[in-house]
This record gives sequence, structure tokens and C-alpha cells, in this order.
Amino acid sequence: MSRLAKAKALRSKNTVALARYLLGKFLVRATLHGVRAAMITEVEAYDGERDRACHARHGRTARNAVMYGPGGFWYVYLCYGVHEMLNLVTGPRGYPAAVLIRGVEGANGPGRVTRGLRIDRRLNGAPATRESGLWIEDRGTRAPRGAIKTTPRIGVDYAGPVWAKKPWRFVLRTLKPARVRDGAGALQQSGELLGSSRSERPRGNHRAAGKARRTSSTSMDFRSGPRWRART
Repeated sequence: MSRLAKAKALRSKNTVALARYLLGKFLVRATLHGVRAAMITEVEAYDGERDRACHARHGRTARNAVMYGPGGFWYVYLCYGVHEMLNLVTGPRGYPAAVLIRGVEGANGPGRVTRGLRIDRRLNGAPATRESGLWIEDRGTRAPRGAIKTTPRIGVDYAGPVWAKKPWRFVLRTLKPARVRDGAGALQQSGELLGSSRSERPRGNHRAAGKARRTSSTSMDFRSGPRWRART
């Protein structure tokens, strides 16, 4: 049984806990021509202006303005002029915090995630809902404690010894490698989670129920569909 992760579930004052909670959830991309989904397997938390690795460390700018809005919206930016980076703003309004989606099954690395699911800055400031064409589903997949690897975030040495070492990167390990569903390159879940059956989620969110199911896919053109104006 699939369930749309509603805005309330995607908002938390504890950004680190919400980052862990997202592991095992499904990132779903849709247009008028089809749907593509992949399990979230790697995330990083960025927590406010105090976090010297966060985009908001120097305060509010035109680029990071979306981070200062309410939780449950996408923050998409260009890195090194090449890679589109997808982040979920966690809120609350006025507090700049977000979770970077670093990996999904079938795509390791944030640049590969956005390329594989055809995500770009046109989604910057869009809500994580079906109406935007990019949302998160809870399909009942458990993320047991033994299946989650915790490490410092990648590529943030500039943040200094304290913030660079924060263990805010979380990786979900699986038994089997990811598979491609069909010739269109549709991503699908594969593998059984390692560890115990205990679920990891931030306090206040409800435990998901039901089985994970596969999403059917067709040949897709992600250049069509809803487009959103970046927030400033």
C-alpha cells in the first residue's frame, strides 16, 4: 500500500531525525506521460545558519530563500555549474534547514539522482506534492537500525573541524543491487533491507503500514508537465 507523505510528515524541527526517516521512502517523479519511482537510500541533513556546511551559513540570499520557507518544499540548486542538487526543506518557516537527497536505488550521488529522474531548478520552490510532479511516498518499507550507516557529510571540509565531522549523512544498505525495470530506464526498488525489523522515524510521525509495491512506468518525456517559478 502506498501513501503520499503529507506536508506535516515532511516538516520537523529535528532535521537530522527527519533525514533518517526519509530512508526507505520513495521519491516519485511524474509527468503526463508516466511515473518513475525509486527508494531513497542516502541523505544528508543541513541545519540552520549555525551549521557552517549549510547554504544559509551567511544568511538569507536570493539563492537560498526557499530554505527559509515552510517545510515540505523542494530546494533545487546548481552545483559547480553542472549538477542539479535536490533538497527537501524541513522548516519551520524562518529557520533554514533541509535534507539533501544524495542517493536513490539505481542512482548513487545527488547529480545522478536528478539526472535519472529529470529533476532541475524548474522545481525549485515547488511543494512535495503530486501537483508539482515530484513527491515522496511511504510504501511501508522499514528502515531498521542495523541497516543505516552514519557518517560525516561529504565534501564539507570548508565548514571547519566541528561541523565537517557532524555525523549527519545516512546511508541505507541493501542486500541486492538495484535493477532497471525496463528499456525506458525506469528505476524500481530491489533488495531486502539489512538489520532488525525496528523502524526508524522522527518522533511524532506515524509508522507506515503495508507492503511496498512497484510502480509501472512507460516511456517518458520529463521536459513536459508542471513547472514552478523559483522563489525569491
